[in-house]
Amino acid sequence: MKLFHALNHLPQPANPQTFTGDATMARIDGLNLSPDINVYRVTFQAGARTAWHTHSGSQLLLVVEGSCRLQKEGELIQEVAAGGAVRIESGERHWHGATVDARMVHLAVNIDATTAWFEQVTDEQYTGRS
Repeated sequence: MKLFHALNHLPQPANPQTFTGDATMARIDGLNLSPDINVYRVTFQAGARTAWHTHSGSQLLLVVEGSCRLQKEGELIQEVAAGGAVRIESGERHWHGATVDARMVHLAVNIDATTAWFEQVTDEQYTGRS
């Protein structure tokens, strides 16, 4: 048994090159080694979101608070409320974040995955006006 205490994984500001808006991330790397599993507790303030990105493996998003706004490239924007979950497959180009008017917290569980980051999500893309 190995314990991972929250006090050892304090939130840090999210990278402004890969996030738009006010977001923080608490990382728990090495939660499991085979398969490699890393967990990130991400808090997005209203309007904050990731840039477009893909993962080399699977990612699970477990929505803890608020509603997660997300989009897979080529599909409509969707929302998943607290208590819901999302499975993102390897190679799916996507973004996720808070809604326009409320904060959102999710746990991102990356399974054998590295992340490739792309361009920022524009305001038009985020609001669905593009």
